[in-house]
Formats: sequence, structure tokens, C-alpha cells
Amino acid sequence: MSVMSNAALALSTGRRYRAYTTRHLDELTTRAGLSADERLAVQAVAHVLPFRTNSYVVDELIDWAAAPADPIYRLVFPQADMLPTDDVARMADLLSSGASPLELNAAANEIRARLNPHPAGQMQLNVPKQANEEPVPGLQHKYKETVLIFPKQGQTCHAYCTYCFRWAQFVGDADLKFASREIEPLVNYIRAHPEVTNVLFTGGDPMIMTEAVLAKYIEPLLDIEHLEAIRIGTKALAYWPQRFVTDSDADDILRLFEKVVASGKSLAFMAHFSHPNEMVPEIVQEAVRRIRSTGAVIRTQAPLIRTINDTPGTWESMWRTHLRHGMVPYYMFVERDTGPQDYFAVPLAEAYDIFRNAYQSVSGLARTVRGPSMSATPGKVCVDGVAEIAGEKVFVLHFIQARDPELVGRPFFAKYDEKASWLFDLKPAMGATHFPWDEPSAQS
Repeated sequence: MSVMSNAALALSTGRRYRAYTTRHLDELTTRAGLSADERLAVQAVAHVLPFRTNSYVVDELIDWAAAPADPIYRLVFPQADMLPTDDVARMADLLSSGASPLELNAAANEIRARLNPHPAGQMQLNVPKQANEEPVPGLQHKYKETVLIFPKQGQTCHAYCTYCFRWAQFVGDADLKFASREIEPLVNYIRAHPEVTNVLFTGGDPMIMTEAVLAKYIEPLLDIEHLEAIRIGTKALAYWPQRFVTDSDADDILRLFEKVVASGKSLAFMAHFSHPNEMVPEIVQEAVRRIRSTGAVIRTQAPLIRTINDTPGTWESMWRTHLRHGMVPYYMFVERDTGPQDYFAVPLAEAYDIFRNAYQSVSGLARTVRGPSMSATPGKVCVDGVAEIAGEKVFVLHFIQARDPELVGRPFFAKYDEKASWLFDLKPAMGATHFPWDEPSAQS
């Protein structure tokens, strides 16, 4: 296994994790050159949507000479125009007038309630029931083969992405948070459902947990015969690669990964990389090498985000870099219909052009990637292209995964709309009165 240079390793070993939160915003946004009024507006947004970053992101990933336009800065720092002007002004006025935390939180909660905190039926449709009809806390079962596990101890991150569709996990409202309280009910549910072939640990970020805690969740799964794969969704490679290299239990984490592989199950490391700059530091490349040495497969994914990675060249560079380091490009997602979607969303027509132009510029080895993909209520829908059929311009789409398995792989069509940015913005095409997941109207 390759190793880092002595200088790089010394720098990484000497760095301790330090979190930056809302109380550090004024200092950091001053460094970005923002005026007092601009800093107040950012503070206003940060009292509604979560903010957290760390010393590695601040010192190693952000080009402060380019801030606030730097893509990594925009990836982690709230922007003044992420929320409607009236909402920002209201929060700014409260902050300026010295409003109490109770008043600030009440106003923030009103705004959050309008931001669709749990999209795609996560709370209503995805939570399975136990035999006594009680919900299984911290579990989602949307697709028959896959169960999502939300460990209680993993419901934070080393840093928060401004576009995060799970922002509601991090705002301190217990009614919005989704997390497991006990391990045994999760394991029992999976044992009782032989159709479940893989689990995905998600959050938050499971890699915020210590190895000892993560092992308590993973090890009971290893003797479940019908379980074929364990997946870990994480942004830690980009935001705190020390987790796999120099943290005190980094070697223990790798040994746990080896144990999963030795059990005969696949370990898929679902790494979130949003921009090529996140792969530049040598310690990230070392972390990738170490994880791959355990037998785990690293698959990479990210949403397409306006002002951060909305050019074909960015995605081409990212996929080629991932491939060079032995990772598998997996998904380009469409920004979900939650939080500041209007700020970050790219119209589907533009998203498809960005994907196609990047896709045609990489080798077949990188064409494992799928997209643009929308994780919507009925399932995971991919935009396959734009076509003209019988004189009508349409989007061609298909389900990669679906709540109803009969829909998987079936193409369908939607009227072309250059402004549409989400599945529910689209209308049926070619004389259809409804989409495949909808019940026909009474008149049809």
C-alpha cells in the first residue's frame, strides 16, 4: 500500500478535529470579504438551515482568495439568497434587535415548515412496522431489497453541505429528526425479511461514529444469510479523511471493514464527492488507498448543484479522478425538492445536457455512472434523454428503482419543459393522462 510523504503525514497527524458552527460565522465570513450587512444576512440563513464545518475544510479545501465564489466555500457556507428575501429580512431583524433564542427558533421553525423537511414520503411511506404495528425507529424500507439504517450516534456530520436534503436532521427539532434508539429491533426486522439483500447505513454520517459503536451495528448483520451487501453512505472522505488515516481508531475501522469482507458479504463505501477539489489533498488519496485495501468497493455520487458543480468539465474531471484512484463513478443526482431547492436546482433539460457532455468525454470504465437521477416519492427516476416522437418533444425517463417493482426499467415519457427541475414539475406526454405510478383518472 502506498504511503503519504513524511511532510504530509506529519501535517495530518498534527491536525485535530475542530468544528466551526454558527458562532464562528462572523469571523469566517469576514475572511471571505463579506460586508457587515452581508454577514448578518448569512447569519439569518444559518439560524434556519444548519451550518457546521471544520478546520480541515477551512484550511485545506477552501481557496479563500476566491471566496465567496470558491466552490467548496459555497458547498459549506450558507448564502444570503438561499431563502426568500422576506424570510432573511425577518430573521436579520430579529438578530439585530436582540431577540431571544425562543423567538428566533419560533420564527425559524415557521420557515422550516415551508421547506418540505422530509421529502419523498420518508416519514409517512418509508417507515416499516413491527408485528405490533409500532414503527421501527431509525429504519426506512422503501425498496424491497434495501433497508436504510439511521444510527442514533451517526446523525451529524464532520461538515454540512448547504444543499443537503437531510438538513432537518441537524436543526435540533426532535420532531424532524430520524434516528434509531436500539440496535436489536433493526436486526430483528432484517432477519424477518428475507427479501432484504442489502442495508445502507446513512444519516447524518455513519463515519462520525467510533469504530466500537459502528461495530455494534454492523457485526450482528454478518451472520444473516440472506444479506448480501452492507453499504455505508458517507462524506467523511471529502470532509475528514483523517478518519481513515490518522484518527486514533482509524486502523480499527479498517479491520472492521476487512471483517465484513471476510464474512462473505460485499462492503460498498458510498462516498459523496461534490467537486474535484475535494480529491486534491494527498491525505484523501491515502484514505482511499487504505479503504480499498480492505476489499471494500468505493462508489462515488453527488447531486448536481447550481454554482458548485454545474458544468460538464467539473463532472468529467471528477469521474476521471475517481476512476484513476480505483473508485467507481455511480450517480449524478438531481437536487431534491426540499430546503433551498430553488437556489440550488438545475433544470432537468440543462442537467441532462451537463450529464451527456461529461459522459461522452470519459472512457467506458467511467460510464458506470447513472443520471441525472431523481429520488422521488414513487422511486428513483433517471432522465435518459430528450427526443421528438410523432412531432412531440419529450423527456425520455425510466425507473432505476421503484416503490412498485413492476415499474423498474420501464421507459415513460413526459412533455418537454425547459423550466422543470423535478419529477412533479412534469406532465404526461403523447396523449397519456397520467404517469405509470398514478391511478388513472375517473374519466379515463
